Amino acid sequence: REFPGCGNIVTFSQFLFIAVEGFIFEADFGRKRPAIPIRNYFIMVAMFFTVSVVNNYALNLNIAMPLHMIFRSGSLIASMALGIIILKKRYSVSKYTSIALVSLGIFTCTLMSAKQVASDSSLSQEDGPQAFLWWLLGIAALTFALLMSARMGIFQETLYQKFGKHSKEALFYNHALPLPGFLLLAPNIFQHAVLFSQSEPFQVPGIGLTLPIMWFYLLMNVITQY
Repeated sequence: REFPGCGNIVTFSQFLFIAVEGFIFEADFGRKRPAIPIRNYFIMVAMFFTVSVVNNYALNLNIAMPLHMIFRSGSLIASMALGIIILKKRYSVSKYTSIALVSLGIFTCTLMSAKQVASDSSLSQEDGPQAFLWWLLGIAALTFALLMSARMGIFQETLYQKFGKHSKEALFYNHALPLPGFLLLAPNIFQHAVLFSQSEPFQVPGIGLTLPIMWFYLLMNVITQY
């Protein structure tokens, strides 16, 4: 709650950590050539970077974190829809039923969130409609990111069918190639780095090292997400 716009620094840290680890152990310090032509990775990276940034920015558009997490769980719905449209796939009745139930849950959560935004007593009559419009824009951003993520999955599936599955290689390039794009977000990342450094000190258990508590949280997030 204290740092609602910190998604960019979290994402950058995750990308940097995975890129460094992959450069050492997967790319062998740049000596190993990729099995999949790198131009395909640039396409995948453009999708991946867009999804990450849009998901982070949605938190600045009046989207509550619980709704953000539940909405992103709808990736199965988007994957199935695009699989039917693009790959002409067909699924069993049980899978359609499961997706319908998940969709109902996401719809219910979204509806409750909309009612909460509309009835927020802390907003004036002038600010209320504006807050609701920002919320609608946030829902649109989450929907776009959901569909883009599903399209990226289909693109990755077709690459694996053509060149073979190279998941570790894809993980490395999907995180290393977008790093220059974070220069566009440098002011926001730097701002939150300063704010993190000003957070209360925290002594790391076991080693006695003292860090600002937000840097400790960020470190734990990066390690556990990998």
